[in-house]
Amino acid sequence: MTDEPISVPKNYQHILAFAFAVKEINENPNILPNISLGLHILNSYYTARMTYKATLSLLSTQDRFVPNFKCDYQNNLIGLIGGCMSEISANMAIISAILKTPQLTYGSFLPLQGAQSLFPFLYQMVPNEAYQHMGVVRLLQHFGWTWIGLWAVDDDRGDRFLQTMMPLLSIHGICYAFVSRIPKSNYVEEMIEFALQHFESYAKIFEGNSTTGNPSVFFIYGEPPSFQVLRMLLFSAPFFSLPPLNKVWIVTSHWDFESHSVQKDWDMQAFHGSLSFTVHSNRLLGFHNFIHNLRPLWVKGDGFIQSFWEQAFSCSFKISKGQQEEENKKACTGDEKLEGLPGILFEMDMTGHSYNVYNAVYIVAHALHAIKKRISKSRRIMEGGNLAFPNVQSWQVHSFLRHITFNNSVGDSVHFDDNGELVASFDVTNWLIFPNGSLVRAKVGRLDSQAPLGEELIINDDQILWHPSFNQMLPISVCNDNCQPGYSRKKKEGEKFCCYDCAPCAEGMISKQKDMDACVKCPEDQYPNMDQTQCIPKVVSYLSYKETLGITLAILAISFSFITTFILGIFVKHKDTPIVKANNRTLTYILLIALLLCFLCSLLFIGQPGTVICLLRQTAFGIMFSVALSSTLAKTITVVLAFMATQPGSRIRKWVGKRMANSIVLSGSFLQAGICSLWLCTFPPFPDMDMHSVTGEMLLECNEGSAIMFYCVLGYMGSLAIVSFILAFLARKLPDSFNEAKFITFSMLVFCSVWLTFVPTYLSTKGKYMVAVEIFSILASNAGLLGCIFFPKCYIIVLRPELNKREQLIRQTK
Repeated sequence: MTDEPISVPKNYQHILAFAFAVKEINENPNILPNISLGLHILNSYYTARMTYKATLSLLSTQDRFVPNFKCDYQNNLIGLIGGCMSEISANMAIISAILKTPQLTYGSFLPLQGAQSLFPFLYQMVPNEAYQHMGVVRLLQHFGWTWIGLWAVDDDRGDRFLQTMMPLLSIHGICYAFVSRIPKSNYVEEMIEFALQHFESYAKIFEGNSTTGNPSVFFIYGEPPSFQVLRMLLFSAPFFSLPPLNKVWIVTSHWDFESHSVQKDWDMQAFHGSLSFTVHSNRLLGFHNFIHNLRPLWVKGDGFIQSFWEQAFSCSFKISKGQQEEENKKACTGDEKLEGLPGILFEMDMTGHSYNVYNAVYIVAHALHAIKKRISKSRRIMEGGNLAFPNVQSWQVHSFLRHITFNNSVGDSVHFDDNGELVASFDVTNWLIFPNGSLVRAKVGRLDSQAPLGEELIINDDQILWHPSFNQMLPISVCNDNCQPGYSRKKKEGEKFCCYDCAPCAEGMISKQKDMDACVKCPEDQYPNMDQTQCIPKVVSYLSYKETLGITLAILAISFSFITTFILGIFVKHKDTPIVKANNRTLTYILLIALLLCFLCSLLFIGQPGTVICLLRQTAFGIMFSVALSSTLAKTITVVLAFMATQPGSRIRKWVGKRMANSIVLSGSFLQAGICSLWLCTFPPFPDMDMHSVTGEMLLECNEGSAIMFYCVLGYMGSLAIVSFILAFLARKLPDSFNEAKFITFSMLVFCSVWLTFVPTYLSTKGKYMVAVEIFSILASNAGLLGCIFFPKCYIIVLRPELNKREQLIRQTK
């Protein structure tokens, strides 16, 4: 092993992009005509000490390290471009801030509090990391991934990332199953030592957790060295009998899925199907040919190409034929084809970081061009007839850089915002890595930081290729199965909020979507379906003439009305016969007419309730029934008094007559009419809609207004019936000529039985069936009165007229 950092062949493309941009600018007569740009590229290394030395060496006399002194000939340093990693960029920025030299960093730069005041000459070619963090959240939400694993580099940058990301995930309903730290070291020994120290925690991630679901998605934050550590873990996992990590890896723009030369044969299939936010790039015309024609023996002044070539092709320029056979090594010819290299070592297409280098060079060139144009307008320093500006200092370029705006060679707009960050978007890249090491970047979406909130991410799901273990189905990454519609989430004690049980919705509530936090109530005019997944409009329900029950009751009411009318006609026709005259003919007519109206009153209970109908229903029924019962009571009292008046010397004879009977009917009826009038004046009935009594129905009914008044009306009728029943019962053994008391007794018995049964039945039913119970009670009690009192008389009048004679009645009395 060596103490030198491991080199990455893929990063050589950054140098080529730099050189290609300078070549284009020097050949372009429209930018800095008659002026040539030069470049000096140094290895920034990974340590702060070496980065400081490399940066200061740019400010020293050529070939001598004498920083901060001007002696001999020096190049005019206008700007710095670098580095690729935030730590290197920060170390460079310390020097550039002191020397007031603009620095354009082409890799991600972790924003520090007060960074703009600490590094005022720093420009970032990658937008703020916060956009990527929000983009990851949008990506997780888009695919419904709420249970993920977090990996972060083990340094202060990783700490700040976790402090930012963990609350952001929680706010948006996403949980992390674990947080694993990755070492930041760039040296092999340190990587291996760290991996061995944390082997147990890594092994748990590979083996999974049996108590909660294993996440299928890993989100990783780290720079290129962290990727190499992770590759080492995946490479060594089979040796420790650990299962493969077939996951969806989500990474930020730091990673380029690069490989060291010693790792080029290691399997990278675990990363196939990964998604990353890469810096937006475009295909540059001429860049592919520029790389294709590159030969290490032709290039002069490039101190990196031979080292790159040797590592990329595993050969050497310093080995003889004898050494080649002896040490089993091959010599580099310089004719090797870059196109044949696997994508993990080198890519022919320009990467996002290289694209940033290219744009950074053009930004500096446009700034110099703007300075030149300003100088040409104000004053000219002529040397040999050519325009020159040898006194331009790097700090002067700073003011021009901030306001530079142009379109590059492929038409992309290039400019900075007020914070010195490039205004650009990210490409959502689907990484396809094949067993032979070839690599394909598929752009499947875009993250636009300038888009409206919630619309930042655009992604084409059907273009994404997932890891083969998912069988090209959308991976699912949740702590437990989703709660289906009809259920709501119920928190598991001691677990994160993404881990939950599913509880069925309570009665009357629904959940339309998966994983609803709580079920919701349906609107009053709707009710849940059987699965409690949606609300169904309730049906308006009332007893109508269009249904069987309503038609049946209406036919019964009309039939009984016709029967009553028929009986009334019989009695009117035979009004002068003894049996009609025997028990007060007028009361008989009043009773029959009252019964007829009672039968017809029942029709008010059928049909859609309205204001007038509701006012008339109970009051008309109560008054008509009271007239009928008062007539029955008057008949009963008449029978009793008539018998008592036949006793010698009885004073009751003066009470017997029509006046008393009429008084009983009128007083009984007017008292009920008074109760009904009071009811209508205080708490009148009104149409009402009952939404809750019957599931799935809106009961259109008459609200009684006052239950007390309703039961007062029923109670008053009951008291009339009970009094009539008692009197009739006591008079049941009177002589046969006065046997109407027996029929009244039976009729009142039927009446009381019907209405005593009515009360509990009425209270236990709802809607149209409650109305039907009341109609049935009206019809049954009326039919009882009609049948018990009048059918026997009709039998004699119609079928046995020989019994309907005065002599027959007198004979029966004797």
